[in-house]
Amino acid sequence: MTKLNLDECRIKQLFEIALLEVLLEQKEVFSDLLAEIIEDVAFEKAIQEGEDTEPVSREAIFKILGSKG
Repeated sequence: MTKLNLDECRIKQLFEIALLEVLLEQKEVFSDLLAEIIEDVAFEKAIQEGEDTEPVSREAIFKILGSKG
């Protein structure tokens, strides 16, 4: 078995190169992941804002949406 003698700087450099290659090859996957994260943050913010408001009836919501409830 061959031993590798890599210093910390070289390991970091190789890791950065490998990570960049993965990001470039899997753009769509990371784009979808980023979109999911942004959605989750927006939902969390909406929920927090909603906790500070008065409750609304189901009928009122569907009336606003223009549907039957």
